[in-house]
Amino acid sequence: MINWVERLTGETRAKLLGMLRRSRQTITALADGLHLTDNAVRTHIARLERDGIVQHVGTERQTGGKPARVYALTGEGEELFPKAYALVLGGLVEELARHDGWERAVALLCAVGRRTASSVAAPHDREGRVAAAAAALRGLGGDIEVQRAADGFRLQGYGCPLSAVTAKHPQVCALARALVEEITGQPVTECCDRTGRPRCGFRIDDKPESDGSGSAVGQGGAASTSAGE
Repeated sequence: MINWVERLTGETRAKLLGMLRRSRQTITALADGLHLTDNAVRTHIARLERDGIVQHVGTERQTGGKPARVYALTGEGEELFPKAYALVLGGLVEELARHDGWERAVALLCAVGRRTASSVAAPHDREGRVAAAAAALRGLGGDIEVQRAADGFRLQGYGCPLSAVTAKHPQVCALARALVEEITGQPVTECCDRTGRPRCGFRIDDKPESDGSGSAVGQGGAASTSAGE
């Protein structure tokens, strides 16, 4: 199995992170475990702190000396280590579809997307809601760019946070679509690119915003009874 942490950080830092994953450690304890000098370990720790992978979490009283700083992994550091998310999610989706059919499985995925969106504090203005939806997708691990189109917005992804699952089950994209729809309050069309390396894509069509009286308000501010702007 490929050691991705070692590839990303180098052999020494991978071992250091492995030690911190097991327990909080002082510089001296890390140096002893890695057979390095304290100064060499401090250099690695400083770089990992700058990258947000390791953090100072307190001090530990040492015999006959001043308190030593104690370090631990951050949440981001823990996420460097391989997880079975894709395997579990893919198996769960397949099992749901086998028992209840794909229509029910997609409905449940949409419900998860809406529930996830409920924790997002979205602004009242349309552009702000679109930006909040893009930020939510980034929070899932996507690289998302907001693009303005003649009839609305497009959230263009450069990668897919669920690619390990959507490559085999594109229905899972419904989760992200429902999330975007819930946050923006706008009709959303999924237009992901699944050729080669999957990339997310969602088109958000403009629709009239209510003035509070049930009438639609156009961009110019005049009330309108038509469906379009």
